[in-house]
Amino acid sequence: MHRDDSSAPGGGGGGWSARLYCARERPRWRRGGLMTLIHAVAHPGTPDDGGGAGALPTLIALHGYGANAQDLLGLSPYLAGGRLLMICPQAPLPIQPGFYGFNWHAFSGPEGRGSPEVVEAANAMVSEFVDFALEAYPVDRDRVALLGFSQGGGMAYRLGFSEPERFVGLAALSTSLPDDVFADGETPREAVHALPLLIQHGASDASVSVDKGRASRDRLAGLGLLPDYREYPMAHEVGAHSARDLSQWLDRVLGLGGTGA
Repeated sequence: MHRDDSSAPGGGGGGWSARLYCARERPRWRRGGLMTLIHAVAHPGTPDDGGGAGALPTLIALHGYGANAQDLLGLSPYLAGGRLLMICPQAPLPIQPGFYGFNWHAFSGPEGRGSPEVVEAANAMVSEFVDFALEAYPVDRDRVALLGFSQGGGMAYRLGFSEPERFVGLAALSTSLPDDVFADGETPREAVHALPLLIQHGASDASVSVDKGRASRDRLAGLGLLPDYREYPMAHEVGAHSARDLSQWLDRVLGLGGTGA
């Protein structure tokens, strides 16, 4: 993921102080036969308050193909005024030996697809990680949003639509809706209809064509869903303008009063 820092979105920056609890590799945690994913966390607490602010509105962010747990973490001070807990799990599969980049379920690029069994196992692992995060960190369980970039966006679509009650919003960035998320003729259940959706895509994205973002929007609309779809003059990245819009959207879905825009 490439982020344009030339104009940082408002509401964060110099006045924000974070505590990174897991910005490096963390021992995996075993639960129910599975091990949790290595992950990175940005906490809005300061050294003066001990990092303790009670249960916090939370964003779980899934990185794209070839990235790692810290890839999206740098956005944290600029989203919702730096007032949210940001938790970034790392995909389990290295893309090649000796390279600190990972993918969720395939080795064939940002839109690569693993077998149905591999994809299902990856989705279960992320769901299990959410269980872990809710217990391990000061998460306000009524205010958890889900975000995915590129391949992580496909994972976010799968998890968000299969477990919509867990999230107050789903943001899909520079990605496409996987074909297997809804079966032919399937009608999304009420909780999916109630889930706020944000889709952002770069008009010059050479990794995941903007046509695929538009097709995702149209397919969701055909199912009766109403995503907030936005395009930007950018490539395969999160730019300053898209980050500002994302920040404002998070303010709304997390009930933060709109002061982080």
